[in-house]
This record gives sequence, C-alpha cells and structure tokens, in this order.
Amino acid sequence: MATVALRDVTKVFRAGTLAVDRVNLDVNDGEFMVLLGPSGCGKSTVLRMVAGLEDPTSGAVLLNGEFANDLPPRDRSVAMVFQDFALYPHLSVGDNIAFPLRLAGLAAERRGEQVADVAGALGIGDVLDRRPGRLSGGQRQRVAMGRALVRRPELFLMDEPLSNLDSGLRSELRAEISGLTRELGVTTIYVTHDQTEALTMADRVAIMRKGVLQDVGTPTQVYGRPATLYVATFLGTPRMNLLEAAVHVHLDQHVALNLGEQTLHLPWDDMRARAVGHYHGERIVVGLRAEALTPTAPNALGPVLHGQLRHLEHHGHESLAFLDVGATAVVVDEAVASADGGVVGQRGRRQVGRVLRRITGRAGTADEGQRAAASRSPASVFRDPGRHHNRPAELAVRLAAYPAVAPGQRLALQVRMDALHFFDEHGDRIDVGRR
Repeated sequence: MATVALRDVTKVFRAGTLAVDRVNLDVNDGEFMVLLGPSGCGKSTVLRMVAGLEDPTSGAVLLNGEFANDLPPRDRSVAMVFQDFALYPHLSVGDNIAFPLRLAGLAAERRGEQVADVAGALGIGDVLDRRPGRLSGGQRQRVAMGRALVRRPELFLMDEPLSNLDSGLRSELRAEISGLTRELGVTTIYVTHDQTEALTMADRVAIMRKGVLQDVGTPTQVYGRPATLYVATFLGTPRMNLLEAAVHVHLDQHVALNLGEQTLHLPWDDMRARAVGHYHGERIVVGLRAEALTPTAPNALGPVLHGQLRHLEHHGHESLAFLDVGATAVVVDEAVASADGGVVGQRGRRQVGRVLRRITGRAGTADEGQRAAASRSPASVFRDPGRHHNRPAELAVRLAAYPAVAPGQRLALQVRMDALHFFDEHGDRIDVGRR
C-alpha cells in the first residue's frame, strides 16, 4: 500500500524563488497521478520533495498517512526515473538493473531471477549483456525503468522520462509505462509538460502554474470542465476559443451573451443560466472548443455564428479554419488569478515575505511588497495593462481534410450551447454545483 498526501506544501529556495506555493494534493493507493504544467511551474520540485531530495520550506509530506518530512530518501520505499536515464555506462544492462539489489545485499541467484523477470516484462531480456552505449533511446529508458522497478517500490516517481525520445517511441512507451504500472499496482506520480501524455496515461491529472495547483481531476474532468482559464487554454489542440461577452438577463427567457457583432442566447431552463445571470451588465469570458462548432447553412435555425474565413491549416486528416466573427479575444497572461481566487503574484509575494523573514530574520522589502500588493485590485483579463486590448478573435473550427472553402469566404457555425464554458474576469470558472 502506498498513498501520498501533501498538506500546504511550500518550497522557497535560498535566492527567494517561490517554486511551490501551498500545494494540497492526495494520491491514492495504486493511482497513476500526472503532474502537468510548463517548465518552471514547480512540478519537478513537488516530485523531489516527495522523494526526499528536497525539504519543504513549510507544510507536510505524508507517506501512507505518516509524516515524512524528516524521513531520508532511502527509507521512503520510493524509486525514481529521470529524464536523462542516469545509467552507469561501464556496467551491462543486467548489472545496471541489478545495482540496487546488490546494494541491498540480495543474493546473486535472487538478483538474477528478479532482473530476468523485470527485463522480460519490459522487452529487454535479449540485451542484458550489452552496455548502455549500444542501446537505443527507448531501450535505455526501459533499462532505467527496470532498475527502478526491480526494487519493487511502493511508490514510483517519473520526471519527464520520455521527453528525450522521438514521437514514435514516446507513443509506444506511454502505453507500456501505464500498462506496466497498473499491472504491478504500484502508486505512480508522473511529471510531464506534454498534455497528450497526461490525458492518455493518467487516472487523475494535477495541473500546476507558477507553483500553484490549478486543477485536479480525471482527464475527462479537467478537459471537459476546466477550473480556470489557464487550464482551459493549456489543454486541447487547437486551443479553446476565448471571447469577451457582455451579459444581459431576460428573465424567464434567456441570458444574452453579446459577443460584439453577434449574440448567443443561453436558454433560461439551462441550469447554468442563473449562475451566468449573476453577471448581468458585466463582462465574462465565453470559451468554445473547436468541437463545439459545426459548419451549417447560412439560414440555419438555432444558435449560429457567422464569420469570415481568415486562413486554413491543413493537417492531413483534417483542416483547421480560423474565422473572424466580430468578437474580441481574451488573452490569458501571467496576471490571471489562480484557481482559489487569489492572484498568483500577490499571494506569492506574501509567502516569500513570510519565509524570507524566517530565514533571514529581517523584514524590509518583503513587507513593502506585501503592502503594495494589498493596495492593488485583483487582476482582470479585461483591464490588465499587459494584454492587447480589442484583439479580434479568430475562432478555430475543424473541417474536412481538404474543404472546398477559401480565405475571405463567409461561413455559418452551429454552436453547441451545452459545450460552452464560462469564466469570470479573474479567470475562475462560473458554474453550478461541483464535479
């Protein structure tokens, strides 16, 4: 049995860099949890704190319900696979895999049996006598996995293990890794910046941004009901279309979403209408994925948007069309609020201030930064000075592989109203109920 729990875990490095900001996360026994986010978001730091390679500045790491902050890495029953394989070049494949067993004092006969079992499961049983330099990238990664798995750990940690491989090998090893870890029943935390890996491998995905946990859920949940604008734009290809909308409530009829030159009507019997209606007279963000838009006849009934085709992208199996519908795009920048409603930059400065005072015993600039942050209003996607105002929105729409359309042509798009996403000006989801 292996469970992991992070409770208000924060990591601030000596230089004052806030790497992880009060992360709370539970990983269940046997679960395949993926930490997803761009480079520098803190996901690898979280992994290293779970492994015991980094100490949390504050908060608690619990392994199997027990406080583990002071537990050395060797006592955590954790195995880790890194991006760069980290194999011993002077040892054979078999000796690389057997190395942790030899350190543990296991008899040679038992070592041989366990190495053969793991190598057979990973498909490298025929290269046990080779040195790592004579292996392909995919084989070296299998050896690194074998060396980790042969210890039969309770917890398996993987830090972007496929990022150095080509796309074909990544696809092959994705299936092997997820299948093998589930077959063994080992709890796994997997770090990646690749949304495809996250959505295809995970039982649950935890999305991070600038040290803050943005959303946690199954791949279907985080894709279908993203908690923040950031998650909405990070997941999905092409990116979700984000449009400014002015809200006007017509009681017992509908909620009008004015997108500039055109308007969509959210029916009053839609359970989301009341939540969106609270923003009467204000602006919100409406998100539409490409799959929510379908080309239709210009005079079609129902919710329809009309636009002019700007350009086409051919992808072989499909084409992506980008249409100007007379709406204003919303740009997600670094000032957008985090999932819990606190602005990342402000909360980060407050946390850094507290920790630096504890480390250095001084106040000064940290307090000044805190006071300055408190005096400002929360960031808004509509009034932040860093964004491009009135940027025309180009709706991405999926079409057939080689459609009979050309730039400049007018198209009509049927809109699936049940597939719309709504966010407030701070980037948080507007919705009813909980997942």
